[in-house]
Amino acid sequence: MSWRSVRLGEIATMKYGKLPPKEKSGGEGFPIFTGYRIAGFCDEYLYDEPEVIVVARGVGGTGDVKMSPEKSWITNLAIVLSVDVARIDKRFLLYRLGQEPLKDKLNTGAAQAQITIENLQPYPITIPSIDTQRRIADILFSYDDLIENNRRRMALLEEAARQLYREWFVRLRFPGYEHTRITNGVPEGWEQMPAPEAIAINPRTPLSDDDENWWVEMADLPTNSMVIQNAVKRDGRSGSKFRNGDTLFARITPCLENGKTAFVNFMPENEVGRGSTEFIVLRSMSLTPEFVYCLARTYDFREHAIKSMIGASGRQRVQESCFEKFLILVPSRSLLGLFGESSEPVFEQIKILHAQNQKLRTARDLLLPRLMTGEIAV
Repeated sequence: MSWRSVRLGEIATMKYGKLPPKEKSGGEGFPIFTGYRIAGFCDEYLYDEPEVIVVARGVGGTGDVKMSPEKSWITNLAIVLSVDVARIDKRFLLYRLGQEPLKDKLNTGAAQAQITIENLQPYPITIPSIDTQRRIADILFSYDDLIENNRRRMALLEEAARQLYREWFVRLRFPGYEHTRITNGVPEGWEQMPAPEAIAINPRTPLSDDDENWWVEMADLPTNSMVIQNAVKRDGRSGSKFRNGDTLFARITPCLENGKTAFVNFMPENEVGRGSTEFIVLRSMSLTPEFVYCLARTYDFREHAIKSMIGASGRQRVQESCFEKFLILVPSRSLLGLFGESSEPVFEQIKILHAQNQKLRTARDLLLPRLMTGEIAV
């Protein structure tokens, strides 16, 4: 299999994205893609099909290569590569260019990293024939399709659990609610109490500083999912201590405003971990772990934490004491049991799907460089 060297400007035309007009931006419509993430929605879109983009500037991702969503508006943080389909497969280019250290080789920024079209156009890469490109892309995309399908299933499962929580414990439409007396907002058989009486805030967890332990960074906490992405084992370090069943809740802005919250369930039984002091550990005492996680995901819980920082001096961060004034409704034991019977299998299935995705990513990442150098013939 012969590979040849080409310059990016020979196989793709390039242009910077642009900011959408304010009057066309809103809460609905087509995704506004910065190259980092979807940052909102727009009444119109610039690109009908997904396009290969290179992050041109910003904090922490310059040089990353990604595929935009279909029917999206791409902003000026990204360079859009419109490919010559007779010479290059778009999916192959995504993987091939993603193997290149673009930031290290093309950065022209001073205070902030930056890549320009002028520097990107002459950048050389090696590519095989178009037919070989397509076969390689098919192989790699088969992994990514499975990963994406699992991700969607996890999102649907979690939304089902959170919707059940909202229906029963926020809207108070729990089984038997039609026949339950409610006094001052508290159903009969329930209790209203300050959060620390039902939830341990940063509880003491025995853990040796000398041992190798699981470690979680703030960046590992998702914004709209329970799944912790990149927990690793490291030698002893100080930080927040946690165990399976705990909820990790961001305590600083803007992480708190973005809703960074996670559920710990990735460690083997009886193992413990630690992580950034920029999140608070929440542990169930008279509730269930799944209930605590769903509670921490609610708007009221997050807004109470945000408002507790008003007037604070120095670096604003949520203090453990702020939850002393947050009242929660603790349902009856029987209702908690019913919620557990419904939510525990859902959380366990999410854990299984996440483990499958980790294995798929590992297999794909081992295969990727060998395909991209022609070591494996297809």
